[in-house]
Amino acid sequence: MFRRIAAFFLLLWFFGFLWFAVTLPQPAGAQRTDAVIVLTGGPGRIPHAIDVLRRDLSPRLLVSGVDPEVRPVEFAREYDVPPRLMDCCITLGYRAFDTRSNAVEAANWLGANRARSVRVVTVDWHMRRAAYELGRELPRGIKVLRDAVRSEPSLRTLFLEYHKLLARWLIDTWQEWRQ
Repeated sequence: MFRRIAAFFLLLWFFGFLWFAVTLPQPAGAQRTDAVIVLTGGPGRIPHAIDVLRRDLSPRLLVSGVDPEVRPVEFAREYDVPPRLMDCCITLGYRAFDTRSNAVEAANWLGANRARSVRVVTVDWHMRRAAYELGRELPRGIKVLRDAVRSEPSLRTLFLEYHKLLARWLIDTWQEWRQ
């Protein structure tokens, strides 16, 4: 009996990982949102989010998880952002240091800006966990558009990210069940 249960959970884990690795989230279309949030940490994320502003798909952007040593002028120079766009539309968030704190920082910023819809920009392999964490923090009624930046993750990256997502979900499920 134990072997059957163990085999069932092993198959569940295997097919879950296969689904996770094969069906990575995709870039979003040209839908307009009230705000854009980009999570720092990988190539292509910030340029993609700035491009969303330039294409007028959103009026404002939060860059969550910026290193405290980075000043707005340095950021603008690094990403070729004109001062007008930097002043009106881009907020650098310095409080986040991981995906969970990105979600808290983003939820606070969205509340302060009274946004009803948000485009979340991160790499494809990170999107599910980022959206999960954000969904836990956002007030009800905010529409989330997932805008994944395509990448070529290694098997190791996919393996680690799948287990981070799975662990977070299992911990949350366990805590809710205990209450």
